[in-house]
Amino acid sequence: MISQLRAIISRDPAARNFLEVLLLYPSVHVMISHRIAHFLWQLRLKFLARFISQIGRWLTGIEIHPAAQIGKGFFIDHGMGVVVGETAIIGDNVTLYHGVTLGGVSPSVDADSQRCVKRHPTLCDGAIIGAGAQILGAVTVGENVRVGSASVITKDVPDNVTVVGNPGRILRKKCSKEFTAYGMPDDLPDVTARMLQELQSEIDDLHAQVNLLKQSQKYPVG
Repeated sequence: MISQLRAIISRDPAARNFLEVLLLYPSVHVMISHRIAHFLWQLRLKFLARFISQIGRWLTGIEIHPAAQIGKGFFIDHGMGVVVGETAIIGDNVTLYHGVTLGGVSPSVDADSQRCVKRHPTLCDGAIIGAGAQILGAVTVGENVRVGSASVITKDVPDNVTVVGNPGRILRKKCSKEFTAYGMPDDLPDVTARMLQELQSEIDDLHAQVNLLKQSQKYPVG
């Protein structure tokens, strides 16, 4: 718990002291209920575990299945609307923002065939997941990955990259390991400008090909 309080203070400039974080931050409250629920789940007291996790959901608006495995230094900023599925695994010092879904993708409509099967994401140490992002299926998001807001991830992501968009695509490799709010560094390249430049380059190539065709028709060989 102390590691979580320190993690929140180090990442949130609005957090002023330990007492404030302990009493007023939903991330702390939901993790208290999750630690209890997870312990009960491991004891096979599954109904009681689900009941405790449901209380945490009512109090915070954050839904974490009691079977989910969560490391130290975990921080859910703002919190409302976050969903963490049953087989999700979250490493150390991971940050989620509001509206994030760590969801499962079931290839079969038969629920029995999906029980005890890894179907939710694994987030490695230091990952930052921006608001509204959806990470779906048994994918692995590597260490220190930054996922931009509203992105949708359905494939594995390597370490130390920035991913944005739907579907998610790598926008930057070898991103900084320093904490960046919402997973988006200030100097991120302008995707729209880059796309326009690529379109202009293709147009220029097409113009050049058309001019060559016109010249070959004007001066036929033989």
